[in-house]
Amino acid sequence: MALRLPPYQPLPAPSEGGELLEVPIGQLRPTQLCIGLAEVRSRLRDFSTEDARERRSYLGTKPVPLVRNRSGDVWMVDRHHRLRALIEMDPGATAFGYVVLELDTDDHQQVLDALHQRGWLYLYDGRGLGPLSPSALPDQLTGLQDDPYRSLVWKLKKEGVLAPAPLIPFHEFRWGAWLRSRPLPPFSSDQLDPALPRARALARSAAASHLAGWKGTP
Repeated sequence: MALRLPPYQPLPAPSEGGELLEVPIGQLRPTQLCIGLAEVRSRLRDFSTEDARERRSYLGTKPVPLVRNRSGDVWMVDRHHRLRALIEMDPGATAFGYVVLELDTDDHQQVLDALHQRGWLYLYDGRGLGPLSPSALPDQLTGLQDDPYRSLVWKLKKEGVLAPAPLIPFHEFRWGAWLRSRPLPPFSSDQLDPALPRARALARSAAASHLAGWKGTP
């Protein structure tokens, strides 16, 4: 399966020493339809070992790129896994973010159109089907579906098979879509092991060299 995503603008990085906003996670609107639950569970385990002060300090080093409209509604363009884990643990949690786009409109559809034009929406569901209408996006992080291929790519990144590309929107989903087009043994976000040997070999192959984050054979 090849993703039919529009050309994208890279996400702006936070400016050094720039102002960060503290926002309730429950008010952030997602810009994607799904997540990899394996990564969410891993982040939940990490957060559970920290106290509130440690979590707050950590979140300040991982600010969320935000898009805000005239009435103050806010969309998040990254960090969905991290904040989904945190809101599962603490529904009243807050996070830090920086504004990458401010739009002078109260119309949510105009906001979504602006995001789509920039390649800042991921409109494929947990089975890789799409693109769907932007209206299919959930209002909150708790409404995101599980995509096992996104979990698989998270594991490959964690193992160092793939390099990060933090300013490319939906970088991991692009890898997931490519892996979806290749034969893999049955697996799930709960059981990634059956697919990992084949996925590692595919991710290191020359056939994947066009994808950002490709490292080749170690």
